[in-house]
Amino acid sequence: MPPPVTITSHTTASNPRPHILYSIQVNLNGKRQVIEKRYSEFVELHEKLKDDFTLPPKRFLVTTFVPSAWIDDTLIAERKAGLTSWLSDLLASPEHKDSPALSEFLTAAPDATPRQFSLEDVLPSTLSRKTGARVAAGGEIGTTATAIAAAYYPDWSADSNPPEKIDFSKFDILFFAFAMPNSAATLTWDSGSQDILRRLVTAKKNSGKATKIVLSVGGWGGSTWFSQATNSSANRTTFKNALVSAVNTFGLDGIDIDWEYPNSTGAGNPHSSADAANLLSLFQTLRGALGSSKIISAAVPHLPWLGTNGKPLTDVSAYAAQLTYVNIMNYDVWGASSSPGPNAPLGNLCGTSTQPQASAQAALSQWTKAGFPAGKLLLGLPLYGYVSQSTKTKLTGSFAPSDDMLLLEDAPSTDGKSERQFLNGAHFRAKEQQATIEANGDLSGWFNQQIPFSSIVASGALVKKSDGTYGEGAGYTMGLSAVTHVASMLELILLYYLAWDDCSDTPFLFNVSRKTVVTYDDTWSIGDKALFAKQNGLAGCFTWSLDQDDGVTLQNAIRKNLGK
Repeated sequence: MPPPVTITSHTTASNPRPHILYSIQVNLNGKRQVIEKRYSEFVELHEKLKDDFTLPPKRFLVTTFVPSAWIDDTLIAERKAGLTSWLSDLLASPEHKDSPALSEFLTAAPDATPRQFSLEDVLPSTLSRKTGARVAAGGEIGTTATAIAAAYYPDWSADSNPPEKIDFSKFDILFFAFAMPNSAATLTWDSGSQDILRRLVTAKKNSGKATKIVLSVGGWGGSTWFSQATNSSANRTTFKNALVSAVNTFGLDGIDIDWEYPNSTGAGNPHSSADAANLLSLFQTLRGALGSSKIISAAVPHLPWLGTNGKPLTDVSAYAAQLTYVNIMNYDVWGASSSPGPNAPLGNLCGTSTQPQASAQAALSQWTKAGFPAGKLLLGLPLYGYVSQSTKTKLTGSFAPSDDMLLLEDAPSTDGKSERQFLNGAHFRAKEQQATIEANGDLSGWFNQQIPFSSIVASGALVKKSDGTYGEGAGYTMGLSAVTHVASMLELILLYYLAWDDCSDTPFLFNVSRKTVVTYDDTWSIGDKALFAKQNGLAGCFTWSLDQDDGVTLQNAIRKNLGK
């Protein structure tokens, strides 16, 4: 049986100026017909139906406009695939398949009155630079790519951050974490997580916002079976079907693969030298099944995946062809340690790092050098820090995971939570302990743990100011430098001091008497990294994780510096 709709060809028309007509083969109710529609007519139907499916994007980017035939070919091929996928989604949707507007759209009407013409219908190669500039000045279309502000939403945060309370206007994409591959190459879910995902999708729809909901699969403690799930064509097909089924069942906008890591032990996972090649095959079959309109992303470290030789791949262009985004996890570079270092360095800004590959700047260079476009990279920003038992008053410059951190990765389950929840959900604490922390500012209960930014604020170590930034309060002091205060104001030695590591662009707190150092990101440092992403042409930023913010203060700083 042929598919209900396909778009494999197109024609051009000359009036009112050269434009594209997409030829839609419609096979419905035993009848076959071919109709022709402009891209703008698809947009009009999309706006009329207010559906949650994704059209191929508008591409008239006058800021980078270069008239050429290859733009025509690339644009048309992208739209054929994307428009076919969009129509197929509508016809499979109980909500829209019987819509009179859709039925009318798919019915040939040769005598219909021509709709208003849009420059989105024009062949790019027929527009002059002068026309492009005029459109930009007049604001007719002139759209430019908008940076993405995304976040991960862990299922275990639903109690503290219910889906119904999320301000979806702050997020372009929410990555719901996690489902996990299992030994049968299907998906395993935490108890109750599917219900939480349904609530998240429903809350987004009710919000009226355009936020995309993407299922993240894997995670640090959930990557055990990736290698097996991708090691044969049969397993990849089974796994692909499970992923596609999840997208269709929950009405999702795509899949995020968080495999930590191909051809690498990670949290003690089985792995193979063929992992990277098998992952590419998975992306290819998944893209074929989901179509061009769905998001397929991958959470990755600072360097590309390891190839058969155990070294980072030098050419990842084939992966880029299938993926919408790569999510660079620029965090956990240095955890809790007696010699604390930066959690998420912007760069090797003093040239003193002994691991210069682990920073935002290095990751951008390493991925783009391997052939992954900057415009498909999302930079990861942590909304948490680490509390170290230490008397240090400055951060180390080595930027390498400490022994303390590596031991923490092997920590057992706590309070009935999975290892992943324990490592990335350090904000889970008994109410009594949290009340004590908030009452006296003692952070010793967080030694060797991740600490949410919101809990640093709750402790009193940071206080939000009227301008939305954070500084001293309730006995905390901030000055030109922490060392100056210790030397000249001995009466304050029991207090925490705010300091800054210029070599990584990282703020930190220390209290020598309490043997406590806290590394974290605030509005300034996280804003710097968002600005770095914008200035270097990245697709945008994402955070781990939404629930650890002080409301949406850090998210607002990210959005502002992305120009949103």
